[in-house]
Amino acid sequence: MPLVQETHRGLDPQDPAHGVVDPRHGHRAFLHKLGQELDLFSISEEAGPGLSFWHPRGDILREEIMTYWKDLHRRRGYVTVTTPHISKAELWETSGHMQFYREHMYVFEQDDRPYVVKPMNCPGHILIYKRKVRSYRHLPIRYAELGTVYRLEPLGTLHGLKRVRGFTQDDAHIFCTPEQLEDEVCGVLDLTKELLQEFGFHEYKVDLSVRDPEHKEKYAGSDEEWEAAEKSLIRAMETHALRYTREEGEAVFYGPKIDVKLVDAIGRQWQMTTIQFDFNLPRRFEVTYTDSSGQKHYVYMVHRAIMGSLERFIGILIEHYAGDFPLWLAPEHCRLLSVSREQHDYAKQVASHLRDKGLRAAADVRDEKIGYKIREAEVLKVPYMLVVGRKEQESGQVAVRARKRGDLGPRLVEEMAQELLDEIANRQ
Repeated sequence: MPLVQETHRGLDPQDPAHGVVDPRHGHRAFLHKLGQELDLFSISEEAGPGLSFWHPRGDILREEIMTYWKDLHRRRGYVTVTTPHISKAELWETSGHMQFYREHMYVFEQDDRPYVVKPMNCPGHILIYKRKVRSYRHLPIRYAELGTVYRLEPLGTLHGLKRVRGFTQDDAHIFCTPEQLEDEVCGVLDLTKELLQEFGFHEYKVDLSVRDPEHKEKYAGSDEEWEAAEKSLIRAMETHALRYTREEGEAVFYGPKIDVKLVDAIGRQWQMTTIQFDFNLPRRFEVTYTDSSGQKHYVYMVHRAIMGSLERFIGILIEHYAGDFPLWLAPEHCRLLSVSREQHDYAKQVASHLRDKGLRAAADVRDEKIGYKIREAEVLKVPYMLVVGRKEQESGQVAVRARKRGDLGPRLVEEMAQELLDEIANRQ
């Protein structure tokens, strides 16, 4: 894509270059197969290509990730916002998207004027920032949004969750002064490490994309701004002892960036985190702050996404764990399995009690053999199967079968509930 178009695209969590795919793993078929087996998601041609439907089990997984993401960001000083899915085309003319990204946008007529279904969240966050006059005392400001965006991707490029037309970005924009740059980038890298490790990713590769020193005229911002931004990125990476590859000429025209690629369980690299400076949009939208002497300056604006897109991240998670999620992410924590019809009511009562404790518990009280019920729970990768027969009913217990540890013997219901709650709280 020509440089001028790429600059207005914004963070692209669906870029094919973000995933280094080894065809020997057949990962596309594997993801599709797991998605069906675990009943997590589907894409319906009846509704349209590139649009994902989250089933009840998949929606629980999605909700757990979103809840964790919001809690983590609020703890680290971000404030969450929500911006509209549509806005007048004039907003996107100011941003440059109507001129350079029009073929990838959904545009429609309303009130005798063109409107746009948002392809990214940046302009909305800028409008929230600009509703007040800001001084250096207000900065940094960190807006975060799990914002669903829509892009008219070519039909031939769509595939599963990895490239869709409607997806949710874990987007954030930081508005700060030049003096705050390094600390803010350090904070993003620290947040990145915590989030990715929480989901089981511990190996990373890092790239630093900078401008072409032979063609500085192609880039927005002054030499001083670029040098300050690059130095801030480098110092932040050195603070975190991150080895990186310097990629000259790979920056888009509006600022340098850091890309963090994670390595999954089978050795594939996936670009997840992007930390991108932007010297362009603050000028287009007149995004400023006043310094201690009352002088106006353009803010330093940082785009950043940690997971990239929720859909793609979940697709990677499904493959990384082969659908066998840790307990805190599992759509179903445990399933009560009745041995015979006489234990149906007891199984339902225990499941209800566990749900009251905050656990995701279901009861399989079908008139099927216990072996069949166990096999079905195994296919769905339910972490704990709690079998109840006559003996367990009489003693107020459950016979515990864990997917990864086999039969664990009998447990009192309250004892089992506490074990599960502790495992969830520790995110083991």
